[in-house]
Amino acid sequence: MVEEEVDVVDIGGESTGPGSKGVSLIEEMDRVKPVIDTIFQNKLTEKAIFSIDTYKSEVAEYALRHGFGMVNDVTALRGDPKMIEVLSRYKPYVVLMYSKDLTARTTTESVEYDDVIASIKTFLLERISTLLGSGFPEDKIIIDPGMGMFVSADPKYSFEIIERLSELKQLAYPILVGVSRKSFLGGKVDERDLLSAEWSLKAIQNGASIVRIHDVGLMKSSMLN
Repeated sequence: MVEEEVDVVDIGGESTGPGSKGVSLIEEMDRVKPVIDTIFQNKLTEKAIFSIDTYKSEVAEYALRHGFGMVNDVTALRGDPKMIEVLSRYKPYVVLMYSKDLTARTTTESVEYDDVIASIKTFLLERISTLLGSGFPEDKIIIDPGMGMFVSADPKYSFEIIERLSELKQLAYPILVGVSRKSFLGGKVDERDLLSAEWSLKAIQNGASIVRIHDVGLMKSSMLN
């Protein structure tokens, strides 16, 4: 990814997708520590921003102490009360993501919305207010509307969010969108890369500043074309 000139690399040691099980702090650290150490030792953080995908403050702190510049918390800081303290100390970029679920475990519930964008806005504004209340710098906040099961098992909402993404720009924060290989795209996982690139490009056109993608080379060529 670094050789393909990626801007951000997201590293995580715990799946939170449907059917996933919680991972202990010890297990998560055992998984990510060797990767973080290798990145640090090879000075890769000088070539790209490295993001730690975790809701555990201890994991986030270890990554930040070793040159990581972003924390991606799927619970939007609801999973660990100590996370805000760590963020306030290091002041990295922080991704606050919308999720219909109260915990990190993503359910397959088919939630119905009167107005999905309005619901996302209300959630994100509350989370932003909580973080800003700790004295965290506003220019380090990135918002993520959530995609797929984070929003609903009904795929129509994920497509609607991308189509209406410009409405989230009213919040005046950079927007991250992660559609890559998500089930709402349909088909088999290994057949979703082209659709992932197409919908990521649509998200960029509608206001996304960052897109989370698995095939960096394909995404870059899609943007050039």
